[in-house]
Amino acid sequence: MDEATEVFTRHRELLFSMVYNLLGTVADTEDVLQETWLAWSGRHRSADAGPIVHPRAYLVRTAVNTALARRTEINRRRESYFGPWLPEPLVGAAPEESPGEHAEAVSMALLVVLETLTPLERAVFVLHEVFGYSHPETAGILGRSPAAIRQLAHRAREHVQARRPRYRADPAVRRQVTERFAAAVGGGDLDALLRLLAPDVTLWADGGGKATAAGARPVQGRGQVARLLVGGFARAPQGIRVQWATVNGDPSALLFVGDAPFAVLVLDLAPDGEQVTDIYFVTNPDKLAGVNSGIDETN
Repeated sequence: MDEATEVFTRHRELLFSMVYNLLGTVADTEDVLQETWLAWSGRHRSADAGPIVHPRAYLVRTAVNTALARRTEINRRRESYFGPWLPEPLVGAAPEESPGEHAEAVSMALLVVLETLTPLERAVFVLHEVFGYSHPETAGILGRSPAAIRQLAHRAREHVQARRPRYRADPAVRRQVTERFAAAVGGGDLDALLRLLAPDVTLWADGGGKATAAGARPVQGRGQVARLLVGGFARAPQGIRVQWATVNGDPSALLFVGDAPFAVLVLDLAPDGEQVTDIYFVTNPDKLAGVNSGIDETN
């Protein structure tokens, strides 16, 4: 392995995580990393270019700005997307099999909120809040003044906190609630399901117009969501089995029909851990392509 490849490989996981948190899709993230590699390797091959003193800083700056440029194309695709759009799930091993895995992963719930920020606000939030870059460091990456970055950071933080308090349920509690939820839905137990759901629960079902989903908009309200889930499961394919894994760092359920992934289910809980406040249900087959590979890589 030559020096350029070795350095890029060493930083690839960091770059992937950063770019994915900015874009929310694996295919776009891989394209950005490919462009970053081409820029990096081209710089190494250039006889006229001087040495890169800080490779990590160069790679991060290139990847982040390439991702920001790609947002225009992603936003254009989103305009014609049918129904709620959810990030592509990142699947890992079950929590008991990989303690500490994805400790810095951004949850599905937070990624949904980040979609409501401007691209620059999102970049500042991810760099500062998730990866710990200072405002001057972020300013250098994004080519803005530190004062502008502080303003963007303040605006992004207020926006996120208003919509998504910085709280994450205990993994064991989340797993238990998800198991009870799956049992209630699978058994058609409407009363048990109603007890689990918060009064203002929201169901986000992303089928992309290609698979079963709940409609063109998120569905809100305990009664409506519960009836929709029970009725929808009754019409689902026979023989659905559940496999447990982490999705974006949280204990979640993977639903399979035979060996083919059918859906990914992620629940978000109230701070007391007793009720479900948000249900993220991904059935778009384009977003399930990495489900099996995510499991295989951890076995």
